[in-house]
Amino acid sequence: MADSSRRRFFRRITIATLVGGLAAGIGAKAWAHGGPGHGHHGRGFMSGPMDPAQMDARIERMVKHLAVEVDATPEQRAKLTAIAKSAATELQPMRAKARDARQRGMELLAAPSVDRAAIERLRSEQIQAADAASKRLSQALADAAEVLTLEQRVKLAQHFQRRQDGRRGGHRQRG
Repeated sequence: MADSSRRRFFRRITIATLVGGLAAGIGAKAWAHGGPGHGHHGRGFMSGPMDPAQMDARIERMVKHLAVEVDATPEQRAKLTAIAKSAATELQPMRAKARDARQRGMELLAAPSVDRAAIERLRSEQIQAADAASKRLSQALADAAEVLTLEQRVKLAQHFQRRQDGRRGGHRQRG
């Protein structure tokens, strides 16, 4: 991989990660959050798909908590909930495809011979899927940002930064 294409790849991954993290905070996190044993009574990313009612309830709960953080109005809260539910609904099939791709990757790894062409096809498909998810999350992020005032967006960014700083500190203490 050439240096410029490698930099573009890592920049895209970094942007997708940042956008995904922020969009998760507005409610998409409700469907992609933690696995069994993470305080969700076994309902999370690793335990399979959530039914639509569970997903909606979790999104509503997440948006409610974030709305309190930024002093959102009831109208803003309703708009943010709709944005998050729409994104989560559209991203749900992508989760299943990602799970299937991980399984295909494990099968390729365990195959009697190394099929470089199949591995490359899988990698290419995953880059396309990550790009599609990143685009949808970016759309949700922009939609949510338009609902909030500048002051609210700053509060939200500070809230996420505090959470991120707390996670980093916790990891250092364990290691």
